[in-house]
Amino acid sequence: MDYDCPVDAELRGEISALLTPPSPAQVDKYLDEQIKSSNRHCYGIKIKQNGELGKGVYAELDFKEGELLLKDQMLVGLQHSSNKIDCLVCSFCFRFIGSVELQIGRRLYLQELGVSATQGCCQTDYSSEDDDLGDSGPSSSSCKEKVPLPKGFAESLMNGALKLPYSDKFPLPPAVPCHGGCGEAYYCSKLCAESDWDLSHSLLCTGEKSEAVSREALVKFIQHANDTNDIFLLAAKAVSSSILKYRKLKVARSEEQENKPNVSGIPYPSLLLEAWKPMSVGHKRRWWDCIALPFDVESSDEVAFRMQIRELAFTSLQLLKAAIFDEECKSLFSLDIYGHIIGMFELNNLDLVVASPVEDYFLYIDDLPYPEKKEAEEITRPFLDALGDDYSVCCQGTAFYPLQSCMNHSCSPNAKAFKREEDRDGQATIIALKPISKGEEVTISYVDEDLPFEERQALLADYGFKCRCPKCLEEEP
Repeated sequence: MDYDCPVDAELRGEISALLTPPSPAQVDKYLDEQIKSSNRHCYGIKIKQNGELGKGVYAELDFKEGELLLKDQMLVGLQHSSNKIDCLVCSFCFRFIGSVELQIGRRLYLQELGVSATQGCCQTDYSSEDDDLGDSGPSSSSCKEKVPLPKGFAESLMNGALKLPYSDKFPLPPAVPCHGGCGEAYYCSKLCAESDWDLSHSLLCTGEKSEAVSREALVKFIQHANDTNDIFLLAAKAVSSSILKYRKLKVARSEEQENKPNVSGIPYPSLLLEAWKPMSVGHKRRWWDCIALPFDVESSDEVAFRMQIRELAFTSLQLLKAAIFDEECKSLFSLDIYGHIIGMFELNNLDLVVASPVEDYFLYIDDLPYPEKKEAEEITRPFLDALGDDYSVCCQGTAFYPLQSCMNHSCSPNAKAFKREEDRDGQATIIALKPISKGEEVTISYVDEDLPFEERQALLADYGFKCRCPKCLEEEP
């Protein structure tokens, strides 16, 4: 099969322009805008060009240990496909939605149906008008077999017929379905639903109101991503958001030109570059060049492995092109562009984690004084036993965060990504691990810093550099 992409040969100039890194002045301007954005909570940080290391984040104030440095709103984010079985969350901000009862009942219902984590999300209607619902927490459970519930109990939790004791102390926002009718995306509010629609979902919705070129092709693309690597879904969001932003800029340009639209269909290259700007700032390499070689692949097979990854990306891109192609944004469907988008996520992503309200609920029941606890557990214990050890699975995914991605690595970092009790959505939260002085660079660790020196360096080699922090210099043989 020929895996050469015709768009790459046809539009070399446009593709090169998109992949050319912006100037330091342009990067500074864009990142300063992000720091000042109302969507982010930045407490005294500045991003500066850092010579051979590229960008770096620096403190403009003194920070104490445990102090919040940054809450960064993701540019694009994704809940892992397999995780959708366990957690119903807002498809835009990733807050848990519905109710404690719905979260538990839905998991048990899918469990009863024998739906595995690899089969994707059930399209049952989860919207609810009930406001007496649940909040968030971590994990703790003894190792035991799951005990099935009597038939009908899971449905009773899902449809609101059965209320759990004290669940009103953990209110969650009701589940708002996608107005495009896909039955896949749900939100914590109408605002989140509209924001996601405008940002990317209008092109990626499989419902009747979808703006995709072909919903059938879109379903095939999504299925391929779920079967292979859901990072393709994240890349699709990046492509879709660039297309939709381009269209908005084009409308604005037409209005500026005395309502003389670009009826010729000739694209505005400068507008596409502007729409692409958020992606242009992130550090990129082609996915098949930068992906770490799996442990079960011999070094002698590396070339074949990387070619296989390229072929996988090509197949995904052709399916996406059939689903949402836009002639004026044709260069976005270049394999080179697609590979760089995925590579950017590979090199810069941060785990998206939001704690489940189900654990907080069961811990609350466990902490009740004796008479109330005994009475409540007569109702809740069967559900806890049916859920088993993994009753408190959190929302898990991956996301690209514009400001967090500028933080450089250290094997002895002074900050870390850490969710506090009040952090209940998908924003990246960066906390000081130790006192940080004004003017000092803020660093995080890309790997487990407790690993031996050789293992850390091997993992960091996949990011394309060797760590020269004081800890590594001291440990280097």
